[in-house]
Amino acid sequence: QVQLVESGGGLVQPGGSLRLSCAASGSIFSLYAMGWYRQAPGKQRELVATITNSGNTNYADSVQGRFTISRDNAKLTAHLQMYSLKPEDTAVYYCNADALSASGLGAQRGNYWGQGTQVTVSS
Repeated sequence: QVQLVESGGGLVQPGGSLRLSCAASGSIFSLYAMGWYRQAPGKQRELVATITNSGNTNYADSVQGRFTISRDNAKLTAHLQMYSLKPEDTAVYYCNADALSASGLGAQRGNYWGQGTQVTVSS
């Protein structure tokens, strides 16, 4: 199994910055695409940014140019650097990963979620 743990959330003023981190652990053979999603109160979970294991990135239009996703394949981590934060960025941010891990049958590929970290942008 794979565990994802997010950190770095908090309260920040509009225009401020935050850096989220996601650490993967478990019996991992390979990490494929990783991503960040967010869910605001009363809204559906939405994609923020994704990154492949070769470094190709994709961003939601709403964060393009303000957020940067990165990863360290050796450390099994992913990060989301957020700049120019707006009140509408307030949400719980979730890390997601597609991974190949050990199982009783040898190996299994699955999609995993972290528990989420709260980001609040408010003055």
